Amino acid sequence: MAAIRKRQGKYQVQIRIKGSPPLSRTFSARADAKAWAREIEGDAERRGLPMDRRVLDTLTVGDILVRYRDTITPTKLGAVREGMAIRVLLKHGLSKVPLSALTVSRVAEHRDQRLQTIKPASINRELAIYRHAFETAQRSWGIPLAENPFALVTKPRVSDARSRRLEKGEWEKLKAACLRSRNPYVLSMVEFGLETAMRRGEVLRVRWRNIDWEGRTLHIPRSKNGYARTIPLSVQAINILMRQSNAFSSSENLVFETTEDAIKLSWQRIVRRCGIVDFRYHDLRHEAISRFFEKGLSVPEVALISGHRDYKMLARYVHLRPEVLAEKLARLSQEGS
Repeated sequence: MAAIRKRQGKYQVQIRIKGSPPLSRTFSARADAKAWAREIEGDAERRGLPMDRRVLDTLTVGDILVRYRDTITPTKLGAVREGMAIRVLLKHGLSKVPLSALTVSRVAEHRDQRLQTIKPASINRELAIYRHAFETAQRSWGIPLAENPFALVTKPRVSDARSRRLEKGEWEKLKAACLRSRNPYVLSMVEFGLETAMRRGEVLRVRWRNIDWEGRTLHIPRSKNGYARTIPLSVQAINILMRQSNAFSSSENLVFETTEDAIKLSWQRIVRRCGIVDFRYHDLRHEAISRFFEKGLSVPEVALISGHRDYKMLARYVHLRPEVLAEKLARLSQEGS
């Protein structure tokens, strides 16, 4: 039970729960003291076990992130990228906040500060890391958190839908700039992405053993959404792979023996060199998926290639050109006449 007494103008709360050391804390307002007492007692009742919440005074947000980075992040497909993101999060003032002082309002304040320098989509990715780290701390590590403030804070609205495709003449500029790149793999990767709609990370993980030359398919053991898929390869995609085969030495080898960081840097230089504005590497996936539909492939066929399990999400990648559809309608009219 909780006992509240006033001392020197402040309110001291002491809580005794059977099987747990006594907990105490001092507040300026009696209402805050009562609220804290109700929270502790309710938490102990819900969980059915006594908990020593003094550990929350000694652990910080950064401690949770470091443990998460060292134990959970390595098991993920995007471990390198998440590790880099957590390294950035550890530099923020929020990482030094004790868990006992962490509230939804504190998280909201941090969110608003970050919104001054980065976009809402980036904020939401950071909040997702925090949220999962604290869920893990609650469920698996026995950290006696009454709530997960990162799950309760309102996420900023994101309106970052992309519709960017290669305009007339841009592919020629892009290809020429890729040819001048010092990275010998970047052009083949770009061309392969346009033929397969594969993500950059998926292309970088392709190994020779994943290719079925006879069946003209490529097996992707694990994609971003965690599922495997096998995609058909066009004649052009096969030719691109054959160009790389002169470096083949083992079926375990990567087809494109470069790194994600190297490709990112090369891409930045390429688009700057050729003067193409607002065209990201991931827009190649939009371009490829749109081309598949313009060639007449059905929704299930394109979804099989792209790996989308939700047709609504697939629709976000489709940006058909009206002039292409006009030509198709004209052909159909001629065939029907």
